[in-house]
Amino acid sequence: MSLPAAVLWDMDGTLVDTEPYWIAAEHEIVEEHGGTWSDEFAHQLVGNDLLVSAEFIRANSTITWDAVRIVDELLVRVVSRVREHVTWRPGARELLDALRAEGVPNALVTMSWRSLADAVVEALPEGAFTTVVTGDEVGHGKPHPEPYHAAARLLGVAAEDCVAIEDSPTGVRSAVAAGVPTVAVPHVVSVPELPGAVHIATLTGVTPHRLGELADEARKGSVVGGHRLA
Repeated sequence: MSLPAAVLWDMDGTLVDTEPYWIAAEHEIVEEHGGTWSDEFAHQLVGNDLLVSAEFIRANSTITWDAVRIVDELLVRVVSRVREHVTWRPGARELLDALRAEGVPNALVTMSWRSLADAVVEALPEGAFTTVVTGDEVGHGKPHPEPYHAAARLLGVAAEDCVAIEDSPTGVRSAVAAGVPTVAVPHVVSVPELPGAVHIATLTGVTPHRLGELADEARKGSVVGGHRLA
């Protein structure tokens, strides 16, 4: 099977298990302002543009800060935790290393801002990612296709020749809208079945050639667990 022209990775929940850090930070800042936060609210923010998430926090808590300050406060806490310890999602590091060994370029496409993306990339070998697209560097965040279009353009490849790896409904919609065959690996929240995406339970044991096979399945239509949906 052919290898993808490039692999476009989501970060939070796909490459690294930072969602617990985000949820803890949300609870902290809301509770410090005398409010209460719920995991139900937190799960609604998974995969979102950070400014969209910040506006949701403002609307559903006692916090009166502007959206940028909310994002900044969240990032300080999450970056601090990442610099203390990075928890990689199962199979992600191994697949990233195998892709590099095969000469397949990788891009990080995240709605987190540059400060957090840099902290994660610094924990990897130099050159692990050919390019990085962050939420503070695009005009429209996920689920808009712009982040994935930007990554393909920076790599000089066609979006349809790549494969995206995502864990959230917002991220999958973004990649599929950009025309990128997508592998969904749901983590904190479930991901609906969408044409152009395949679902797998884990990246553990996935090889670069298997990823190419999954991309081919995604191109053919909506497939879950290797079986075409009616």
